[in-house]
Amino acid sequence: MGHLDHAAYGWLTPVLSYAMASIGAALGLRCTVRALAATTRSSRRNWLLTAASAIGTGIWTMHFVAMLGFNVTGTEIHYNVPLTVLSLLVAVLVVGAGVFAVGYGRGRSRALVIGGLTTGLGVASMHYLGMAALRLHGSISYAPLVVGLSVVIAVVAATAALWAALNIKSSVAVAAASLVMGAAVSSMHYTGMLAVAVHVAPSGQTLPGATAMQFIFPLAVGLGSYLFITSAFVALSPTADERAASASASGPAPAGRRVGERATAAPAH
Repeated sequence: MGHLDHAAYGWLTPVLSYAMASIGAALGLRCTVRALAATTRSSRRNWLLTAASAIGTGIWTMHFVAMLGFNVTGTEIHYNVPLTVLSLLVAVLVVGAGVFAVGYGRGRSRALVIGGLTTGLGVASMHYLGMAALRLHGSISYAPLVVGLSVVIAVVAATAALWAALNIKSSVAVAAASLVMGAAVSSMHYTGMLAVAVHVAPSGQTLPGATAMQFIFPLAVGLGSYLFITSAFVALSPTADERAASASASGPAPAGRRVGERATAAPAH
């Protein structure tokens, strides 16, 4: 059995992965809050799509940044590229299903249960699909009870995040909820990794797939940049209340000018 190291670079990958999960959660929760306050269906849909992509991308980036620090003594580790990309799509799609269930659900409690269960199972599916993408000299096995615990953590974390989106409005509260969500997602990941056992079978054959630095690292950097740029856009975008306040402040002035213009125009005739 190969010795597993989950933090080959020390605290660097756990801290960075937690930061990615928290940023994705913060952006997703903020977008969901904007969606629930939207006055048009198209605006609500667009905010929910952004929320799904942010949370899904943040969770996926968290997982694979953490995997940059995963090392097994006695074998290299490569990644199957199509399966890795599929895990990203699964993360975004299932999170989207959960977010839309909350965004358009009629009964909040029912929508929360459905959304939390869907999103949590999706997060767990993304994790284990990402693990299925690993290519190494040997075989991987899992402890079923620990796998089950990781799935429960994923469902609870997803439900808590969606509850926060429905009930928390202030920026400070959203930030606090995002830190908790980041911790929950990270806990799910490392709990899932505790279930892993690798039986190394040394071989001189070249492993298929790409190394982490060839594929995972550039993709994680790109998705992390997307999160930062989208966060800046959301932070600078005015809320519905701010737009309403701006419209009410600027509304009377044009009306006054039009009345004045008619008043001065009348004597000319």
